[in-house]
Amino acid sequence: MNVTNPLGGSRLRKIGWAAVLVTCTALYLALHLRVNAVRSQVQRAERQIVALQDQKTMLETEFETRSNQQQLATWNDVDFGYKAPTASQYLEGERQLAQFGTPRAKGAPEPIMVANAPSTKGEGSSFAAMVPPIAGEAMAAEVSRKNPPRPIAKPDLAERLIRPAERVAIQNVKASVR
Repeated sequence: MNVTNPLGGSRLRKIGWAAVLVTCTALYLALHLRVNAVRSQVQRAERQIVALQDQKTMLETEFETRSNQQQLATWNDVDFGYKAPTASQYLEGERQLAQFGTPRAKGAPEPIMVANAPSTKGEGSSFAAMVPPIAGEAMAAEVSRKNPPRPIAKPDLAERLIRPAERVAIQNVKASVR
């Protein structure tokens, strides 16, 4: 008589189902990781495509710009003959510009003169003093007439190019700033 042990077969069956479950879970995990890897590769490829499209657009624009410059240069050489200004064509200042002027013709109107009347208050200006409500006294916004600031004479370009570079000690600069 063949008597089978119901507990032994049942235990083996439970272990088999557990092994199948573990195997399926491992396969699902591997498949899931593979899908995520492919998804990230697709996203990376899409980013590269967008970057390459941007680069292509930039290169097309640069090519069109350069071809337009070449066309403009050809037109200039053939039709117009314009040339870039040279250093001798620039003026040093207003006096050099005034040399190009012509004297007034006979019957030309006189230049417009602007009147400037001295203030009657002495040292103050004709505007009311600005008094902040917290301080209660006027702020010193006007330049004193006893010690007017010296006008700053700017050297012309030739003088600036000829003189050597000035070197100033950093300690002197810091002392003058304070």
